[in-house]
Parts: sequence; structure tokens; C-alpha cells
Amino acid sequence: MKKGGRKFSALVVDDDQVIRNFEEKLLARFELETKVVKNGEEALKLFREGYTFDVVVMDMEMPVKNGPEWYGGTCRPLVQATRALRAMGVDCMIVGVTSRGDGPEKAELEAAGLNCCWEKPLNDKIVRTILDELAKKSS
Repeated sequence: MKKGGRKFSALVVDDDQVIRNFEEKLLARFELETKVVKNGEEALKLFREGYTFDVVVMDMEMPVKNGPEWYGGTCRPLVQATRALRAMGVDCMIVGVTSRGDGPEKAELEAAGLNCCWEKPLNDKIVRTILDELAKKSS
């Protein structure tokens, strides 16, 4: 999908190589220019280097600058990477993905700066929803 004559761009942030490859190919099918990294620290580095993206698709459970941190068996999302991106002035759409289902952590994740959170795996319907939101934002 194009925005003003250019393709939308996406950054996939996931520690699992299989998921990174799957999401990269899925987003490419929708004509998004896609870059992948394996953790939040690498994502922050790209933005510090001047890269920009229309959307960041970030796994909730990563080893470095991850989504949630666990305390006493409950998920207390700090969403370090998302907060750091927002603090840097990054205003692109940030989408969380999780294998944890529709628990209370989703609302907490969104409160930390995510635009929305979806259950894994991403699929065509979710990508279309993301693209619809990007189109609204760019118009």
C-alpha cells in the first residue's frame, strides 16, 4: 500500500527469527518496505541513526528492551523500548504483538505508548487494519 506515491515502511522487532521472517514476508505481500531487528535496543539504535518508519511491529516478550517485566507471576508492562521511542519524539504507529491473548496487559501496554496490541500470529486481516489506520493518519 502506498502513501503519497511511496510505500509505507515497517520495522519488525522480534527475538524469534522464524517470526521475524514470517512477519517480514507478510508485510512485504502488502507492499510495505520492511526492516527487521531482534530486540528493542536495535530498534532504538535505528531511530537514533535517523531511520523512520510508518509502523513498528514489536513483540511483547523480548530479552532486551522488552515489553513486559514480570513481578510475582503477573505481567507489569514497562514497555521500555516503546517508552524510549516516544521519549525520542517518535510518533509512528507502534503495534504490540503477543502470544498471551487478550489479558489485562493489553490495556497496560497501550497506556505505555502502543497504539494497539494484537495476538500472534499476524495475519492478513490484522495487516489490513494496520494499513487502514496508517492511511487515516497520513490523510
